[in-house]
Formats: sequence, C-alpha cells, structure tokens
Amino acid sequence: MKPFRFGKKTAALLSVAALCLGAAACGASGDQAGGKIVISINGQPPKTQPFDRKIFDQDVATFEASHPNIDIQPHEGFMDPKTFSAKLASGKLEDVFYVYLTDPAQLIARHQAADITSYLPSVPHYQDIQPQLRDVFSDGKGKYYGVPTANYTMGLLYNRTLFTKAGLDPNNPPKTWDDVRAAAKKISALGNNTVGYADYSKNNQGGWHFTAWMYSMGGDIASKAGDAWKADFNNDKGRAALNYLHQMRWDDNSMGSRQLLQIEDVQRMMGAGQLGMYLSAPDNVPTLVNQFKGQYQDYGLAPMPGAQGTLVGGEGYMLNPKATPAKIKAGLQWLQWKFLNPDRIETNLKRYVADKQPVGLPASPVADIWTGSVRDKQEQLKKQYATIPVQNYQPYIDGAAALKQNVEPPDAQQSMPCWTTSCRPY
Repeated sequence: MKPFRFGKKTAALLSVAALCLGAAACGASGDQAGGKIVISINGQPPKTQPFDRKIFDQDVATFEASHPNIDIQPHEGFMDPKTFSAKLASGKLEDVFYVYLTDPAQLIARHQAADITSYLPSVPHYQDIQPQLRDVFSDGKGKYYGVPTANYTMGLLYNRTLFTKAGLDPNNPPKTWDDVRAAAKKISALGNNTVGYADYSKNNQGGWHFTAWMYSMGGDIASKAGDAWKADFNNDKGRAALNYLHQMRWDDNSMGSRQLLQIEDVQRMMGAGQLGMYLSAPDNVPTLVNQFKGQYQDYGLAPMPGAQGTLVGGEGYMLNPKATPAKIKAGLQWLQWKFLNPDRIETNLKRYVADKQPVGLPASPVADIWTGSVRDKQEQLKKQYATIPVQNYQPYIDGAAALKQNVEPPDAQQSMPCWTTSCRPY
C-alpha cells in the first residue's frame, strides 16, 4: 500500500468540505447529483389511486421547478414497523418517511429519527400547528423529531335519512351514549334488516374502537409509568363502555345479529342505507360515496358522545437519522411546501373542485392541524369552495374542538376486548 500524502490539493478539498459542513448546504457523499441535493421520500400514492397520485406527482414537479437545487425521488408505500429497522440498518430507508401518530414515540426512544429541533425556526407557520400534535414528535425534553401533516378526531357518523324515517332530528344528533342507544333502538325498529348501531370487533380494529370508547368515557386505554405502558381499561369506565355494547347487542337487538365486523363491513352497510350510526373519522364519508354508492347529503357527523374525550389520529413525517444536514434542510423545505403551507390552501381546493372531488368535509384536502388565523382562513376557504352540504358536518366541527384529544398509546390495538356473538354478559 502506498503511503498517504497530505498535499496541497487534498488540503484544499478538506477546507471546502469543512465549509460545506459548517453551512449545512453542500451535503455529504451521495447528497448531490448534478449539483442538486437529492432526497428520497415515501408516501407517494399508488397508481390505483389516480387522482391522489396525480396531485402528488404534480406537486413534486412544481416544487422542483421552484427549488431547482433539490431533486426529489418519490417512493410508494408508508411506514411498516415490521421492516422499518431492517431498512434503516441496510441504508434503504428513505430520507423523509411517513409515520402514523402512534409511531414517533417508539422511533424517538430507539434513536431511529433525526433530531430536527435546530431547523424548526426556519419552518414557516410551525407554531400555528396544534401544540398537542407537535408534541407527538417530541421526546418531552425539548427536542423534536418530525412534523405532523394531517389529523383527524373520531366522531359519530350517522345516516340522516334513517334518522328522519325513525322520527329523529338529523340536525340534533346524539350527544350522550344514552342518546345513541335510544336512537339505535328507533332506527332498528324500522325493520328491513336495518341496524341502528354497528361497531368493529375483528382483528385489531376492536381494540382501536374500544380505545375511542374509553376516551369518550373520560378514561384511558393504557397509562404510562416511567418508560412502560400498562393496560388501564379494567375499571368502571371500561365496564361501562362494554355494558353499552352488551345492552345494544343483546337487550335492544339494535346492533343486528351479525358481528365479527371490520371497517369494510360497516361501510358497506352504511352505503347501502341499512345502518344508522358508527364511530368514524371524517375521511370515511368519501369512501362511502366512492366505493359503496352512498350520497353526501345522506350523512352527518357529530362529535364523540359523552363530551369528555376523543381519539386523535393522523400522520406526519420524520427524517432518517443518517441524513446529512443538507438532506434534513431540503426535506423540511419539501414538507413545509407540500403539507404545511397556508398559501397553497386555495390552490389545492381549486384542484379538487376542478376534478369533481369533495370539498367541505373536515378531511383532505384541508388538514385539521391548524390553530388561530390559519385555521380561520382554511375554514373560510373551505366553505367558499364547498361541493357538499357543509351544514351536515357542522356539529362535528363545532363539538370536536371542545373534547380532550388523546393520541393512541403504543400497542393499544393489541388490547382488544371481545364484544362479538361469542361474548356473553360482562
């Protein structure tokens, strides 16, 4: 092996490298191609979702045109906990990767996401994001590892047409679980296989909805002691939730005889006009229309019954812990421009209207993540460009903000109780 010689040319190159690192603008090996910072991102919709794919790809092209120093390499797919660690270890994890709101706590604890705290002051409107959503990406000690990009809260989705047929006021949806039980009895009394209320119990979806029930009762599904989580539903609130389900299923027969349901089963029933109510996020409504032949005017949304709490869900993005400062900076520029940009709200709404997509729901293309004047602007524009009956969903908008918002703790869906036909009184 030849001896290493530290010549003038080598010294000059090292000096340039030092300047690049100090300015966080040049990037390390693999950062650049043709003078551009190259970042890989996931979350690109599949081709089976042509409208969403078109919007995403258009945004990539527009962003690159306005940011000529950044080259984005989009990938389909989302966060898969089963393969995440292997992708990170093998160097195959994207620079900017999608996460559900239940993911960040574990990734932060395992040091599997980049600390972006020092970059956040340069992200416009970051402080206008709901603080509880920002905190999802925090270690609780003042450091942040990602940004939220979309949010929902669980509510009560109901069939306004069936409410009217059953003598109920569709503009005054149930406010308590007693109200839900009473309304379900009246709706199921319509006959013709009409079901008053349905809930999920198959796979991990039962645990998901039981978590929402617990929050609506003012309880928790799990509590944290130090770094460990412990199940916290074996109590009066948990028994009260299960007792309501037992009464509606076995005493009132307002849940129908078929159980072991999952989301597609319930959506099919609602789309066919055979179901009165179920717990849902707002994004279920377009699914009912597009996949199950429902009509927007037939549905309404209300906040979670009980007025005590609701389950918050959503998504965001984190950055690869191996990403260089240049990649982190470019990645945050993309995320801010694409997802956290109040200046593009009207543009996005116009694109949805032009493509005959629904506008007016508390769902995409307007993420419910904002506070203050940004949220006011978004709501005003949403009403201005609405293509569906906004008033049907106003009870949800008016009531959800007043509820305590709870993010599902890690592995909560594994704590799935049984309320299927094989269960008897609790």
